[in-house]
Amino acid sequence: MKIKAVRLFEGGEFNEEFLFGGENKADGRKDVMYPGSLQNYVIDTGDEVILVDTGFAEGSDFKGYRKVNEYVPGLEALGYKPEQVSKILVTHKHPDHSGALSEFPNAKIYIGPEDADALKLTGDNIIRAAYPDGAYHNFPESQKVADGVYFIKARGHTKGNSIIIAESDGLYYMFHGDVTYVDAALHANKLSIVFEDLAAARETLDRVREFVKNNPTVYLSTHTPEGVTNLEGKIVMKLED
Repeated sequence: MKIKAVRLFEGGEFNEEFLFGGENKADGRKDVMYPGSLQNYVIDTGDEVILVDTGFAEGSDFKGYRKVNEYVPGLEALGYKPEQVSKILVTHKHPDHSGALSEFPNAKIYIGPEDADALKLTGDNIIRAAYPDGAYHNFPESQKVADGVYFIKARGHTKGNSIIIAESDGLYYMFHGDVTYVDAALHANKLSIVFEDLAAARETLDRVREFVKNNPTVYLSTHTPEGVTNLEGKIVMKLED
């Protein structure tokens, strides 16, 4: 299995109040800044090319960020053509994760049903996740989408939010969408201010932290350059109790 990052934007910033203030704005400081980026990921199983999210639609800008690449040219730079993609695993509905879905003519699109409804997705290629495979470790609901690749119910950031875990060479690669925006929030056990269901977001973060503590996990974020660094170095996330 090969996992690669499609690098899309760089040079952004978040303040800590945004990153940490979901449950209590006083938990974050407006003048403390963290670097921001945008990247999505490719899982090459050897038999399939699977995308985790698809970035913005072509031609989109991201305020405060420098564009590195449009999604399809970024994917092609990694050696993959759109028609090779067999599955797309959408963590959630937001346009920086789902904007380029229409670029992949042969892909089945896996997405939480609430977010499929929100995007008005229809067609035989839309797989509304039913999570039929039961528990995956400490997550109660999952759906196996390929050998070693699991689509997992993880609501809160959106009502149809999911995470993806890929198992390879004794490591667990966690593609979590926006459960956190930066690794510091995972360490600090803080939610961002962006959620549709606060109680579900808290439960998801608790489960993510429990999983990371109990399994050697490479934590692959979408919105911080730490996601790329963690992937390239196969860096296992370490959390304190």
